[in-house]
Amino acid sequence: MEKVLFILGELSDDDIDWMLQTGKREEIPAQTVLIQEGKPIDTLYLLLEGTLTVSVAYLDGKEIARLSSGEMVGEMSFIDSRPPSATVKTLEKTLVLSIPRRQLATRLQQDTGFGSRFYRALALLLSIRMRGTISQLGYGKITPPDGEIHIEELNPNILDNIAIARTRFDWLLRRLRDT
Repeated sequence: MEKVLFILGELSDDDIDWMLQTGKREEIPAQTVLIQEGKPIDTLYLLLEGTLTVSVAYLDGKEIARLSSGEMVGEMSFIDSRPPSATVKTLEKTLVLSIPRRQLATRLQQDTGFGSRFYRALALLLSIRMRGTISQLGYGKITPPDGEIHIEELNPNILDNIAIARTRFDWLLRRLRDT
């Protein structure tokens, strides 16, 4: 299941519309560094199509993860205002929605409902990543090697949002492809 469904399932149609109006559709060529470890960024990215690799200098640039459609990147630096802790690079031609940090921060301050929904979506995404990391390290229940989330493992409250999130994702992609 695409992780974007957790994000879009928490946000309202108005929230997504704002993200589309404020964000910028970017097609990024293969092998392009999107985020450089240690260098400040001013954008949050929602990966819509393509694959990203994540690497860290500490491990001599070794790839530590691959991210696919529906991932958000730049979120850690957005939350704690520190430079990125990893380098993120496109593996193939990639489509992202880039949302400027300053505009997102302003929206979060001005609209507490949006802030609540946005941070809950971010918390769900980070929780999924943490569970995957814990599993990879050999602690706890083993998750599938592809990192897929299975519907039967989800809280029923989250499940309620998945169907509408799928519709929103399809709508978002159509709007971005047409621009």
